[in-house]
Amino acid sequence: MHAAGLPREARLRRAGDFAAMRQASGRFGGRCFSVRFRPNGLDHARLGMAVSRRVSKRAVERNRIKRLLRESFRHHRHRLPAFDVLVIARESATSLPGPALLAEIEALWRRLPPLKPSDGPGTIAC
Repeated sequence: MHAAGLPREARLRRAGDFAAMRQASGRFGGRCFSVRFRPNGLDHARLGMAVSRRVSKRAVERNRIKRLLRESFRHHRHRLPAFDVLVIARESATSLPGPALLAEIEALWRRLPPLKPSDGPGTIAC
């Protein structure tokens, strides 16, 4: 039996991928999250998360945020454009209950700009 997790190819894992997101990427923010995105040249979206100790000193709270992000991404990733997406949590994310946090995360997925078919791997359609 196969677990319904997030496969390796759907995650940002290398330091170079995270560094590239900090330099040349589009960005927007919400109340609890800041999002950076860029086309990845693949046929699927990939997720990276940054939930630091500045967000919460308690690991259980940081892990809850990451778990909710992963689960929401897993449900929406087939509808997302082929972007690398880095979600950076803010301190206010720890004060929201789970359903409110999920609603904000889903609003972020809707804000990602669609890629036009004529766009190349280095362009961002906004």
